[in-house]
Amino acid sequence: MASTREIRRRIRSVRNIAQVTKAMEAVAASRMRRAQQQVLATRPYAQKAQEVLSYIARLPSLEDQMDVLIRPREEIRRVGILLVTADRGLAGGFNANVIRTAARFIQEQREQGRQIEAVTVGRKGRDWLLRYDPIIRAEFTNLPDPPTTNDTAPITRVLVDDFSQGHFDEVYMIYTDFVNTLVQRPVVHKLLPIEPAEPSVAMAPDYIFEPSPQAVLSRVLYGFTEVQVLQALYESLASEHSARMVAMRNATEAADDLIADLTLTYNKARQEGITRELMDIVGGTTALE
Repeated sequence: MASTREIRRRIRSVRNIAQVTKAMEAVAASRMRRAQQQVLATRPYAQKAQEVLSYIARLPSLEDQMDVLIRPREEIRRVGILLVTADRGLAGGFNANVIRTAARFIQEQREQGRQIEAVTVGRKGRDWLLRYDPIIRAEFTNLPDPPTTNDTAPITRVLVDDFSQGHFDEVYMIYTDFVNTLVQRPVVHKLLPIEPAEPSVAMAPDYIFEPSPQAVLSRVLYGFTEVQVLQALYESLASEHSARMVAMRNATEAADDLIADLTLTYNKARQEGITRELMDIVGGTTALE
């Protein structure tokens, strides 16, 4: 058994760690509340924007004037992915889960003979790709919390330009969808080309575009695509802060349990030492008699 001095040192060390994790939990909880409010406030708009994009892609008047963001490619040779992870760790399985999803998606695409290139948001996804598969087209780190359209505009521009110019034949977003504080789900969402709504979705009468369908759609499609990218970042941030808060809470509880076990061990060791000293005294007294 370790000496009482060593046990006291370990108790002090674990107690210091518990104080750090408790402080990190408080910071993550504060950021989590703000991120959750943000993602819940913007989610209805992003969902409606996605519906509008799908609806526009199915309008009969666009059959001969389809925008490049709507037009599907006959052959899929190269696929682009937007991989959204965190810049930091200590968030439980947040980064590992989304990276695992990305790895599975990349493997599936390669089995179909397609090339993969990635645009990364966050250091963890970038570092993973550099370590195992360097196919990074562009990288973005240290985005503000929360990001704005000015922060996501370069990301969207890279994806849209590469797709419009034919470098990518399809573009997917891989990020973590926020469900609640305890549940965050990695998802793969197709961003480009914009897919038309299902035939079961009711269509309103056709529209007349002024000055032209191309002039209107070039603005609407890009703007709403940017909304999808921004919402993916909001979902990922809310998931990251929630996962970090839960991870730090679990770490604090584990540290408290370890302190309790070490304290019990310390008391036992101290009692054994006292008993041993008493036995030495009794033995010495008996020998003198």
